[in-house]
Amino acid sequence: MSVTTAELIDEYVHWLRQRISSKQVGEWVEINTPFLDRHNDFLQVYMREEPTGYFLSDDGYIIHDLRMSGCELDTKNRQLFLRQVLNGLGVKRDENTDALTIQATRHNFAAKKHSLVQAMLAVNDMFYLASPFVANLFFEEVRDWLRTTEIRFVDNIKFVGHSGFDHRFDFVIPASNRSPMRIIRAINRPAKDAVLQLSFAVTDTKEARDPDCKAYALLNDSQRRPDTPIIEALKSYDIEPILWSERVRVRNELAA
Repeated sequence: MSVTTAELIDEYVHWLRQRISSKQVGEWVEINTPFLDRHNDFLQVYMREEPTGYFLSDDGYIIHDLRMSGCELDTKNRQLFLRQVLNGLGVKRDENTDALTIQATRHNFAAKKHSLVQAMLAVNDMFYLASPFVANLFFEEVRDWLRTTEIRFVDNIKFVGHSGFDHRFDFVIPASNRSPMRIIRAINRPAKDAVLQLSFAVTDTKEARDPDCKAYALLNDSQRRPDTPIIEALKSYDIEPILWSERVRVRNELAA
């Protein structure tokens, strides 16, 4: 006989109950959940009883851990993502301690605790915008610049190359009555391997794009200026290299 939905739910609840434990820590109760963070450690929720119900908190662990890993919440996109996650789950962020918190009553305690844990897991995933995934940080910076300078674009577009491989470009600016399509790759670490990869992608997808399509490489020079051979190699493949510090010079060209 097939398992019913109700039975599956009961099994899930039983699994949760078997793996949840708690202990008193001063005025708080530390609740160990069966959910893992990116370190494969069990997430912990702290509960304090109040006259109106219960106050639940992660004690600032999630955001503090992100910051220790190099993921600061200092861009518009991250702040927007954080607000969307927390607002959608009814969770608040303490501006002083960075703790994720939620209020609960006796009747909705389980649902509120679940919402807090879901928020912790979602915000924890913001790590993947941080080092060693630091290229995403430069990608965000480029995207913010395109938006604030009113350059229309579509991000994360894939073209199928002549070889059959898919190639992703960070940004595509559609053709207008003044300019052809433009494709952009944001290169956080302008090194030989990145140049070879982009050169192959541009060459391989030539037939899939507009014949007059122009390719750009936005190069992050915030730490060091790319070596001359890198610049020359891009030019040899008809890819225009743009240093990030000099991006203003192509603003009108990209906006056309």
